[in-house]
Amino acid sequence: NKHEYVLYLECLLLNYSSASSTSSSCRLREHFSLNGMYQKGDVILGGLFEVHYFTVFPELSFTSEPQQLYCEGFTSCGFQQAQTMAFAVDEINRNPDLLPNIKLGYQLYDNCLKLGVALRAAMSLASGTEEEFLLYETCSGSPPVLGIVGDPGSTHSIAISSVLGLFRVPMVSHYSTCSCLSNRGKYPSFFRTIPSDAFQVRAMIQILRRLGWTWVGLVFSDDDYGVHAARSFHSSLAESGGCVAYSQVLPKDNRPTELQRIVGEIKSSSARVVVVFSNEAYLLPLVDEVVVQNVKGLQWIASEAWSTSSVFHTPRLMPYLGGTLGIAIRRGEIPGLRDFLLSIRPDDQPDNNHGNNMVKQFWEAVFGCRLEPPAGWVEAGGDVCTGQEDLRDVETNCGDLSELRPEYNVYKAVYALAHALHDLLQCVPGRGPFSGNRCASLQRLEHWQLVHYLERVNFTTGFGDRVSFDDNGDALAIYDILNWVWLQDGSIEVETVGVIDESAPTGQELTLDEDRIFWNFESKKPPRSVCSESCPPGTRVARKKGEPVCCFNCISCAEGEVSNTTEDFWSSPERDFCIPKGVEFLSYQESLGLSLMTASLLGALICAVVLGIFTRYRNTPVVKANNSELSFLLLLSLKLCFLCSLLFIGRPRLWTCQLRHAAFGISFVLCVSCILVKTMVVLAVFRTSKPGGNASLKWFGAGQQRGTVLVLTSFQAAICTAWLVSASPTPHKNMRYHNDKIVYECVVGSVAGFGALLGYIGLLAFLSFLLAFLARNLPDNFNEAKFITFSMLIFCAVWISFVPAYISSPGMYADAVEIFAILASSFGLLVALFGPKCYIILLRPERNTKKALMGRATTKT
Repeated sequence: NKHEYVLYLECLLLNYSSASSTSSSCRLREHFSLNGMYQKGDVILGGLFEVHYFTVFPELSFTSEPQQLYCEGFTSCGFQQAQTMAFAVDEINRNPDLLPNIKLGYQLYDNCLKLGVALRAAMSLASGTEEEFLLYETCSGSPPVLGIVGDPGSTHSIAISSVLGLFRVPMVSHYSTCSCLSNRGKYPSFFRTIPSDAFQVRAMIQILRRLGWTWVGLVFSDDDYGVHAARSFHSSLAESGGCVAYSQVLPKDNRPTELQRIVGEIKSSSARVVVVFSNEAYLLPLVDEVVVQNVKGLQWIASEAWSTSSVFHTPRLMPYLGGTLGIAIRRGEIPGLRDFLLSIRPDDQPDNNHGNNMVKQFWEAVFGCRLEPPAGWVEAGGDVCTGQEDLRDVETNCGDLSELRPEYNVYKAVYALAHALHDLLQCVPGRGPFSGNRCASLQRLEHWQLVHYLERVNFTTGFGDRVSFDDNGDALAIYDILNWVWLQDGSIEVETVGVIDESAPTGQELTLDEDRIFWNFESKKPPRSVCSESCPPGTRVARKKGEPVCCFNCISCAEGEVSNTTEDFWSSPERDFCIPKGVEFLSYQESLGLSLMTASLLGALICAVVLGIFTRYRNTPVVKANNSELSFLLLLSLKLCFLCSLLFIGRPRLWTCQLRHAAFGISFVLCVSCILVKTMVVLAVFRTSKPGGNASLKWFGAGQQRGTVLVLTSFQAAICTAWLVSASPTPHKNMRYHNDKIVYECVVGSVAGFGALLGYIGLLAFLSFLLAFLARNLPDNFNEAKFITFSMLIFCAVWISFVPAYISSPGMYADAVEIFAILASSFGLLVALFGPKCYIILLRPERNTKKALMGRATTKT
């Protein structure tokens, strides 16, 4: 049980990590006899695979003799995956461009589908297999592995990675899909070349939604893989509007009474679709019970753990499982693998203390003979293997090598480790990624250093697939959708009928060719799987108390009412037919929208005219005396303020909702920042006219003015960016205001973000108003402060009144209020700041002289 495993693991770690301070060596206390394969090399990679699926455990004790594990139930698929790793290592060793002058070796173990065996194997890989390993001296003995490919089971990977992750030993699993393994805090050195279950569940939900199945049964294995997938499926299906008719856990001990109860539940349910998250070992007893009870007429949905399993492809099971739709991991091609597998011979596998008995077990399982027959075997009629049998004369259970899926993931995992090690060895001394710009060395390599390079690995396989890992160590999510076709001659063919690509644009992730799908029903059409059919005309939905939302009754509409087909329709005035609901948003075609657009364009045009006037008379005293550079920047920002109001008109789209407030906030901060800096310059200039005041002006040169405006505007840009990233505004159909009308509006997403945007503008405006108010009594030649005071008074009054008006205005009128506030404050700033200057420049040119300006100042003084 689990308590024994924990106790065993504690003892194992204590015995394996004993070190001598005098000899600087690690001594291995005990051996375990494990099924495995070994090849010597300069660098050793470990591997964990499911080659057997039944295990007889010895007593958990530490003796001087190796403890023998008896594994039964040989599966050639697991062996083929192990051989794929051997092939990949051999291919890398023959590649002069990848890890040149370094020979890779491997140590592969069989986990026998048991957690205890998998832990023993992982600890053996992590600690090495020699009696004594000398540290940093002669490096004698077999070094511990640098990385592990596997384990295929999620439960195994969770347990192993929890321990090895403490030492940052990298694991690259080819089949562990539990979404919990994406937790980088718990599993910092875990990677995988198979997508997480979170992606698989989303893929299944898309298929169910596409085919209109809202009422489904759920069956899952009692392990981490099944439990986490089922939990995610429950929540995702509810969000999509579907319901789970029943949820059953497969027993680990295959109790007949429990299997009979589960099949009885499936048989009695009205759900015609059954979704199963399990591997073949746990599912096969249930399918046998389905045959016993003769439960037909079901549409099975297979998870990737059993969608490609050929164990179910038998004439006995196809009447029940034919037409199954399954999610499958990406298919790949590995040139040369077939010849490699066919060249295997038991005589080529030498016996040593590492163990190389996997090939012998494979040979005996395939040919039904014994290489080393026990006493009485021949007399009992058993065959003796010669070792020269031809593998081309037999077929294994794994099917066509052109449909490589788990094997392709193993292949990518080995190459990921090899590329990470290759990148590590290419490090240039003095330019390394570690502290002090150090590089790692093969002689004193630490596992966390390899993890660093593994996180950044990026290469393309010969099949054209890119291999890289995201921040959680997950691979790119691409699935094939498979269909089990039951042919007329009784044979079974697995066809790819679709693809799900998470990297595709939103709404285009699923590609499904429904015409090619084989439906195992008399109608040859997809089944209906709903709890309650849609209510016919003249009736409406009435929820059943205590039942899922998919289950309801249909009752007649009240007198004078008709049933609407969707929420976008409403009854006619006479209530005799349905009409589309009205749509409301601030449109360019309406008088209100048209008038606001005209005012906006007019304001932008006036800004352009004033800018032209200031440019034409830029060398006159009035323009020079008013800080011409800031005046030009202020006019540009005012023009942007006028134009940004156009984003509030028209039907809300995602990009307009996101851009309108960001453009408004940044434009107004740019404008108010210019005014604030102008006010500070006015005060500084006035102080220089007093004795000892020259020092204050050096802080307000042209460069400092531009820098201050840029910094103040950058703060608003940061606020807008954080708002858009965390909770971006989105378009929304609001039906709460009117029963017969749909109001299109932009939801701000984050009230805190919107409040921070307005609050920052208000803070700058208040500072500008306060400084200008303090400078209002300066002499006439400094009367710019009076205009700023008056403009800020208008600005603050408009936006203070905006808040309650905006909150109380529904629908499109909220947009109209915001546009009005933008236009009113912009016109107020434009007239108050630039109106008097334009009046002097155009109508009173005699006052646009230095003498006239200074004369007025002298008279006033």
